[in-house]
Amino acid sequence: MVIFVAMKRLCFLLTMLLAVAPFKATAQYLFEGTVDTQFIEGEVYLSMIEDYRKLSGVYHEQIIAKVKPDSLGNFSFAGTNLPDENKMYRIHADTCKETDQNLSHITGHCKNSEEIVFVANNTTTLALPFSFEQEMFCKVVSNNEKAKTFLKIDSLKNDMRFAFSNYRSEANRKVNTEKWFSILQNYGEQLQEPLAELYIYSFLSDRRSILHSYYLADLKQNPYYDNLLERLQESYPDTQYTRQYEAELKSDRFLISENEPEKSLPWWAYALGGVCLLSIVGNFYFFGKARKQKAMAEGKATLTQQENNVLELILQQKSNKEIATELFVSVSTVKTHINSIYKKLGVSSRNEVKALYA
Repeated sequence: MVIFVAMKRLCFLLTMLLAVAPFKATAQYLFEGTVDTQFIEGEVYLSMIEDYRKLSGVYHEQIIAKVKPDSLGNFSFAGTNLPDENKMYRIHADTCKETDQNLSHITGHCKNSEEIVFVANNTTTLALPFSFEQEMFCKVVSNNEKAKTFLKIDSLKNDMRFAFSNYRSEANRKVNTEKWFSILQNYGEQLQEPLAELYIYSFLSDRRSILHSYYLADLKQNPYYDNLLERLQESYPDTQYTRQYEAELKSDRFLISENEPEKSLPWWAYALGGVCLLSIVGNFYFFGKARKQKAMAEGKATLTQQENNVLELILQQKSNKEIATELFVSVSTVKTHINSIYKKLGVSSRNEVKALYA
């Protein structure tokens, strides 16, 4: 048995060397590991993740291979059928019985399971040995440095969770939320792998998380998110990762705009508006008055002497009969003069004449 284990390790080392050898003719990936004794009777799944909202669990549409561990718990996935560019992958071990798999795998979770998410491509060799504490899926050995990034991020996330558990006041929690947002975002950018930044983004923007409200507030003013989109478009153009991220940014920004209260104008804007309104009303009033006076003057200038006499008596509240008596003319003549006055002044009644000269 010892010889068998030694031979297996030797084969793995040879595979690692071949993966980086310059004379290698055909690209090939190899993912190897060991599961704990409780998973020996179960199955191990290899999944390719294109929807970064489904990073954890087992989903039928993601699975590309599955194997049963040997009697020592060892398993391996190898082949030449993976994409050449980096993608997100997950190795997941569980002991779900076949009768339970449909339900548990549709929901994406199994009661007794362990998983690890990593970055890989068709030339990646990856080993998942037990850690120094003899825990599975807690250590990554790979020829692809990007493969280890998710494990590093998980360690940082655990530090964040531990720190949050010690925060008692709301003010302290708020200050440290801002701090950890910056720490995770900056760390992701330093890794120089946009997929690792997406891994962080999916954690910070999770709608089920208490951090989601802070993420929406951060999205309003932090240029980080647009910069990440540019990095994704440069490194992973025309991929599901980039399209999904771009769509989520648009959706979340629309959500922000819908929930934002309408901004009220400052007091001086209302005061300025009032002054402008009064100015407009005043201009209309004085312009109308000036126009009225001009029309009145022009109309009065066209009146005959007798018509002016009739006009003066109308303004003195005299009736037609009283005007006729005072001017020694007939009532019908007075009516003729009045109709001429109306036409020349542009009015149609006694009241309008009086209003015109009020």
